[in-house]
Amino acid sequence: MTQDQKVTALIMAGKRSGRLDPLAANAGVSQKAVVPVLGVPMIERVVKQVAACDKVGAIRIVAHESDEIAALPTIAALLEEGRLIFTEGKYNIVDSVFSGAEAADYPLMITTADNCLVTPEGYSEFITKCLAEEAGGAAGLARKEDVQAADPEGQKKFYQFKDGGFSNCNMYWLGSEKALSAAEIMREGGQFVKFPSRIIKAFGLMNLIRFRIGNGSKEKLFEQVSKRFGFKLVPIELSDGHYAIDVDNQRTYDVTTRILARREG
Repeated sequence: MTQDQKVTALIMAGKRSGRLDPLAANAGVSQKAVVPVLGVPMIERVVKQVAACDKVGAIRIVAHESDEIAALPTIAALLEEGRLIFTEGKYNIVDSVFSGAEAADYPLMITTADNCLVTPEGYSEFITKCLAEEAGGAAGLARKEDVQAADPEGQKKFYQFKDGGFSNCNMYWLGSEKALSAAEIMREGGQFVKFPSRIIKAFGLMNLIRFRIGNGSKEKLFEQVSKRFGFKLVPIELSDGHYAIDVDNQRTYDVTTRILARREG
């Protein structure tokens, strides 16, 4: 693939284990994806930013309840244009990724419906760097210092490597159908900082040890994981710490609202 070709964007907007999210309950809506932030549903904010990225072509939304999302003006317009389609959400993240990727054109850029602070420039930076690395799979990361500069309450936990602390940006890359096997890493929901045993299952014991004592760089860890999966997985360091702040709970909802209020005046 060349730098001027378009990628397919896969936006994860399903329900976690089929439960009603507390933020959705508080907002009086049926699913987290449509919780409004400054009056705009989160999924609509994300789709606007993804659609405005000049490196993105087709857009897919993985959802359990698509009708409510499809009625939103931005999404309805993209559906009418034929640029956007829905795929069926499953009740775990891995099967939802497989559902979203079915019959899709690669490469795929995956993001989430609560990534309200990522801009078109952020998605473009991620895609450009993935292409430059010729990545089979990739994950977007932001430096601890950049995340804390964006907002000191934005993230509380970081992955610690020899080259510093990093936070996940909920941006992922699948360069080909072969890279779908890497989605199995998320079978139990990720959250590796909270649940180290998941690293053993996904990456192996030695990589857990390296990860926990922070004696290897992020590149070295991804290199070892690449050997485990049989294709090139790379960490993509992004320039803006805002990209690592998504809406997980009331605290991050408040942080996101505060940042967007500054941006939008």
